Amino acid sequence: MSRIAEIEVLLFVAGEDGLTLRNLAEILEMQPSAVTQQLEKLAQKYETDEDVGLMLYESSNHYKLVTKKVYADLLRAYAKTPINQSMSRALLETLSIVAYKQPITRVEIDDIRGVNSSGAISKLQVFDLIRENGKKDVVGRPNLYVTTDYFLDYMGINNLEELPDVSGLEITDQETELFLERENQDEN
Repeated sequence: MSRIAEIEVLLFVAGEDGLTLRNLAEILEMQPSAVTQQLEKLAQKYETDEDVGLMLYESSNHYKLVTKKVYADLLRAYAKTPINQSMSRALLETLSIVAYKQPITRVEIDDIRGVNSSGAISKLQVFDLIRENGKKDVVGRPNLYVTTDYFLDYMGINNLEELPDVSGLEITDQETELFLERENQDEN
C-alpha cells in the first residue's frame, strides 16, 4: 500500500472536518515529519495532474481534500437543481434532523443517525437547504446548522411551525428491536 494513497483515503473519509498532522501520524504510525513529506507529495500530485479535480487544503491545522476552484461553476450548476435530483435516504434523514432539532451540530446529527453525516451536510449546504448559523458554545466550538429560507420554499411551507407534527409517531416493536440490536453492536 502506498502511504500517499492511505493519507488520501483517510482525508476523503474525514470529509469537511479533515485531520491534523498529529491525527494522521497516530493513525498511520508514522513520525509527523514523514507524514509532512507524504502530504507534500500528495499536494504536488494534485497540483501537477490536470485530470484530477481535487486539491489538498490546510485550514486551522487540519488537512482536507477539496475541489479545485476551476470547478466552482460546475458545482454551482449541480447544486441549483435539488428538486431534479433524488435525495438519498442519508440526505433526507439529515435534513429532517436539522429541520426538527435546529440549531444542531454535526456531532449531534451523527449521534442521532449513528453514522458520520459530514457528506450529507455538505451536499445539503450545496443544495442551499441548510446553512451554518454560528458556533455552539462548547469545547471545539462546532458549527451549528439550521434550515434556510429555500428549505421552506422547497417544502412548500411558510415557517417551521408548519412542519408535520412527529411527536405522536409511535415506534414499532420491530424498530425498537433493530435499534437495540444496533446499540448492542456498537457496544461490542
